[in-house]
Amino acid sequence: MILELEPRGVMSFVGGGGKTSLMFHLARQLALAGMRVLTTTTTKIFVPTAEQSATVLVARDPHEVLEQAATGHGATRHLTAAAERMADTGKLKGFAPEAIATFVESGRFDWILVEADGAARRPLKAPADHEPVIPEETTILIAVAGLEVVGSPLGEELVFRSGLAGELMGLSPGECITEQAMARLIAHPQGAFKGAPAESRRFVFLNKADTLPRREAATRVAGELQRQAPHAAEAVIVGQALDGISIHAVHQLGGPQ
Repeated sequence: MILELEPRGVMSFVGGGGKTSLMFHLARQLALAGMRVLTTTTTKIFVPTAEQSATVLVARDPHEVLEQAATGHGATRHLTAAAERMADTGKLKGFAPEAIATFVESGRFDWILVEADGAARRPLKAPADHEPVIPEETTILIAVAGLEVVGSPLGEELVFRSGLAGELMGLSPGECITEQAMARLIAHPQGAFKGAPAESRRFVFLNKADTLPRREAATRVAGELQRQAPHAAEAVIVGQALDGISIHAVHQLGGPQ
C-alpha cells in the first residue's frame, strides 16, 4: 500500500496524467485488504476495464447507485459509479461534489476514490478557474505530475493549459521546464493543490519514474519543494502508475502546518 491509511475516508486525485491508473490500482489493493471501495469522478473518466473494475453502475441519482449497491451488487467489494455514459466520447460523466457527501453519509463504503480533475492525458497541468472539483469530504488528496516534462519546452503538447502553467512556473512558451519550475507549479496556491480542503492530507505522486535520470530529477523536485514550500504536502512519492504501481522512493516533506 502506498500510503498509511485510516480505516475509511475519501481519496481524491488531481493533476496530470496517471490519475485513473493510480486510482484503480489503489482501489484494487484496498478491496483485497477487505475494504468496501467506490471509485467515481467529479469530472469524466474512460470506462474502466474489467480488470480495473468489474462492476460499473450508471445512474444520475446517487441514491439509486446506493440502492443497486445494496441489492444486486452488495457482495462486491469494489464498485465504480457514474452519473451517465456519454454517447459522443464513450466516457463516464461523474457526479457533482454533493453526491460524494451522499455516498459518505450512507456508510456503505469504507473508501471512496474520486478522480477530481482532467488533464487531457497530458503529464502536467495548471487548473482553470473551475478546476479541480474536489469534494469537501476529501481526507487524502494526491496531486499527480509526470516526470517526462522535465527538460522539455513548455507547450500544450505536454502541459495542459500551458499558458496558465507558464504563469505559475515563471516560464514563457518554449522555455525549458526545470525541476525548480515544476516545484513552483506544485507549490503555488493556484497550482497542484488549488482548492484542497483545509483538513485533507496532501501527497505528490511523481509519475513515469522509469529511468534513472527521471528518478534523479524527482529527487531534485522533492528537494525544491522542501526548500520552496515544505508544508505544501506530507511527502513526494516517486513511481510509475501503469500496469500496477511501482514505487522507487518516498521523500518526506514538512507536512501540513
